This record gives sequence, structure tokens and C-alpha cells, in this order.
Amino acid sequence: MSVKIGVPSKGRLMEKTFDWFAERGITMKRTGAEREYSGAVEGIEGVDLVLLSASEIPRELAAGRIHMGVTGTDLVREKLGNWNSVVEVVAEMGFGHADLIIAVPDCWVDVETLDDLDAAAAAFRADHGFRLRIATKYHRLVREHLRAHGVADYQLVDSQGATEGTIRNLTAEAVADITSTGETLRANHLKILDGAPVLCSQATLFASRSALCEGADAEALTALRARLA
Repeated sequence: MSVKIGVPSKGRLMEKTFDWFAERGITMKRTGAEREYSGAVEGIEGVDLVLLSASEIPRELAAGRIHMGVTGTDLVREKLGNWNSVVEVVAEMGFGHADLIIAVPDCWVDVETLDDLDAAAAAFRADHGFRLRIATKYHRLVREHLRAHGVADYQLVDSQGATEGTIRNLTAEAVADITSTGETLRANHLKILDGAPVLCSQATLFASRSALCEGADAEALTALRARLA
């Protein structure tokens, strides 16, 4: 057994995570062939690296199969109900910033806020006989946000990719998606509603509240936490 840290398996998020740990004296690196998801940790004893997709890490933390994991705030809060009873925030890492926002077509000149969206949704249902569709993969977060702001007469439709294109394809009237620059939204003639985003997300190091740790593993986890602090 050993203490296991889950890290995104590729791309800029993996590289930035490796840099973040290196600044704290812990070296992470991929091992094996290019397509082989294996890695190693140097600089602290009793800690293993587990390479996963960022979307898998919340599930593995909740199941206690990894002790710590790096993923976006958005993924943890979307995938884990009562997330703060399942995982603990160890550190916000200062990169991977993105906002979960709601956007509508530019041509909706009278819709700038959530109150406007609520009115538009009511009018849309009256005109078309079905509820205004919002395409998203963040069902839990968007539903909670809209409920808190009194928005009704909408339905969420699932979109796991190219969410901005759902309006052009006539499968939705609005979108709720993660964005860092807004460029893709603007390219698809969409505008972000005024007001605070649904969620401000960034790469975060979480610890599982259910992962078992005894003996040497407990000592390794204590040493790891001390190093990260």
C-alpha cells in the first residue's frame, strides 16, 4: 500500500500540476511508453502517482481509491453531492481558471440578466408550447443556480461537447458552459449574461475523507501534508 495522488494524465493541466509540486520539492514524472499512463514521485517516500482524466478524479476521491487528487472545482462540485463532506480542499493551485457561465444569442437584445432570461423563458413557453432549452453538462450546478435566482420555465438538455454549437444546430436556445476567455462563445455569436458566474473554478488539490490510511501510509500522508503546507 501507499499514499496515492491522482493527477490529470495529459496536457497543460498535468504539466502545471507537475510544476506546482516541483516548487514544493516533490518531483512527478511520467514513466513508460508515451501512451502508457504510469508515473512516479520522487522527493518523498511512500507516495505513488496515479494518472487519470480530470473528470475521473472526483469519483476516485469519493470512493477512497486515491488519497489526494488534482482536478477542477467545477468537476468536484458537479459530480459530488454534498461535496465538502466527501472531500477536503487542501490547496487552490492558482491555475486552470475558468468560469461556468450562462450565455444566450447576441440577437436577444432584451436579455442581459437572469431576470431577463426568466421573462424570456416564460414567453418562449407561451409561444412554442415547450420550455426553453439550456444545453450543458453541469446539470447540478446550473439547476441550483437558476433555482436560487428564481428562473423557471426552462429545461436542461445534456451536452458533453461543442456546447456552443447546440444553438446553431437548433437543439437548445441557451447554453451553460465553462469558459476561460469567452472567445469560443463570441465566435458562435453568444453573449454571457451579466452578473456573477454560476461558479468560478480553478485547479485544486483535494483530499479524500474516506481513503483509509494506517501505519506507514499515515506517516507518509502526514509528511506529504507538511511538505505541501
